[in-house]
Amino acid sequence: MALLQISEPGQSAAPHQHKLAIGIDLGTTNSLVATVKSSMATVLQDEHGHALLPSVVRYMPDNSVVVGHEAQAQQSHDPANTIASVKRFMGRSLKDIANSAHIPYRFVDSADSGKLLQLQTRAGLKTPVEISAEILKTLKARAEKSLGVESGRGELLGAVITVPAYFDDAQRQATKDAARLAGLNVLRLLNEPTAAAVAYGLDNAAEGTFVIYDLGGGTFDVSILKLTKGVFEVLATNGDSALGGDDFDHRIYCWILDKIREGDSHFAPLGEQDTRLLLTKARQAKEWLTDNHEAQIVCRLSNGSLIDVTLSAQQFVALTQQLVIKTLTPTRKAMRDANLTLEDIKGVVLVGGATRMPQVKQAIEDYFKQTPLTNLDPDKVVALGAAIQANALVGNRSDSDLLLLDITPLSLGLETMGGLVEKIIPRNSTLPVARAQDFTTYKDGQTAMSIQVVQGERELVADCRSLAQFELRGIPAMAAGAARIRVTFQVDADGLLSVSAREQTTGIEAHVVVKPSYGLTEDEITHMLKSSFGSAEADKKARMLAEARVNAGAIISAVTIALRHDGNLITAEEKQAIEAEIEALQAISETDNAVVINQGVDKLNHATEAFAAARMNASVSRALSGKNLDSINL
Repeated sequence: MALLQISEPGQSAAPHQHKLAIGIDLGTTNSLVATVKSSMATVLQDEHGHALLPSVVRYMPDNSVVVGHEAQAQQSHDPANTIASVKRFMGRSLKDIANSAHIPYRFVDSADSGKLLQLQTRAGLKTPVEISAEILKTLKARAEKSLGVESGRGELLGAVITVPAYFDDAQRQATKDAARLAGLNVLRLLNEPTAAAVAYGLDNAAEGTFVIYDLGGGTFDVSILKLTKGVFEVLATNGDSALGGDDFDHRIYCWILDKIREGDSHFAPLGEQDTRLLLTKARQAKEWLTDNHEAQIVCRLSNGSLIDVTLSAQQFVALTQQLVIKTLTPTRKAMRDANLTLEDIKGVVLVGGATRMPQVKQAIEDYFKQTPLTNLDPDKVVALGAAIQANALVGNRSDSDLLLLDITPLSLGLETMGGLVEKIIPRNSTLPVARAQDFTTYKDGQTAMSIQVVQGERELVADCRSLAQFELRGIPAMAAGAARIRVTFQVDADGLLSVSAREQTTGIEAHVVVKPSYGLTEDEITHMLKSSFGSAEADKKARMLAEARVNAGAIISAVTIALRHDGNLITAEEKQAIEAEIEALQAISETDNAVVINQGVDKLNHATEAFAAARMNASVSRALSGKNLDSINL
């Protein structure tokens, strides 16, 4: 009897077939990639066993790009071309960047207000989207290697990428653009606290109301979630997208500068290299003080000045007290928005490496009157949750079905007369969401309407972020107030917005998928992708040329030294022939033809064969000099 193979709708007919998907935590300080294997979420490691990938990108002199630990090691030596904490610049203009004078990068603000800020590097102007794409490419390659995609064991269907809950539309769109530029299919953008709750809730089979306190390298989020039988409902969220561990580093950096000036009132301003060096030392001191009572900061600046100062744990707490307090303000607002008391909170989950600081843990414990939950690694929990969600979105079966009810972090609305904001979708609305509201004309005979979409909690347009502007034309000429224009806002599960306007009597309509301020257009993304594909061959040729020049330099140096020491072993004519080949190779090494350079290397190798044999014979003769056959072990 033949058996029918029956599958659930949307599931694979082959029970053994596991669809490949990944979760990515694109962090300010470190990034991770995770997947679900054998029904367990796991973080993928690189070939050296590292799970964390430092979110650092370096543009090399040979036009190659280095990402991660190798790039991080060069931050102090090549600060202008080694970009760290790029997440803080996503979807931002120069005026949005606090302390830009103390950041060792060469910022270029576009004259076009609708464009991203750029950073000047030896590889040219780079946007935060392009830099983030390099990090995502590295994580994608790690995942494909680990999952066997390279060897044909399946296809990577997509990724869930996490973003801070308090990222606005511009920052979310910039993240999605970076993923597309890296060649990733974005299954969904997922708020980081929600991802952490997914990992924590499924790992512990927890139910109840939990606070997710997420203090990362560059952003802070607090979200309150209710977990009930696999349903994750976000009740409220708040935070600060410009507050994180980097700010704690900066406080130590400023303290070091004050100590320097105490000893030298005429101390000159620091250059890019010294600024990055001190920021690196500040980060190391912060991490050391997690488990120690004091940190000694020792380094030498480019002008020869020796820095040798000691920072105690008590001093560090005092320096950063206001930053810790600053995280409690959004926490209180989220509690108020969710209409909860401290007694309603079952647990507080700490997420992000910065929560390892003792003063942060203590502040949370004091506020919530309970010990925070730390049984999952705060660095990995977000990536694990993203992997679980990615696994579900591609249709893999799971022992624990889950439903995510996320919310929009900021209110969305449009500009009305007098520069006022009319909120259409209030913050903390459950996603996906659609809301509509009717508007009318304000003067007789008006046939067009300009609609500006804004995001924020302020009442004036000038105090909110402009996301988009479009026009509705063809409105029938009527008396002021007679026309009826329905404006509809729709926010998808990624938190991205589309807006439409429709005149009710004629049915004319205008629509815009919001590409927010500082976003990239479709043409720009297409151009970048084509450019990256088109430059692959050029990059390969540049690497071959660089390698050929290095090989040529190495053999020229080795042969020149050998001639200096053992040139007497060959005739003058032979020596002259070798020197001629050296001069020829030196000349062609300046050309841009790797093939010709390699041919020159081969010629020099061939010309020195007799010389190499003579040197070997002389070396053997010296080793055997004065010995008889009986004393030699053959």
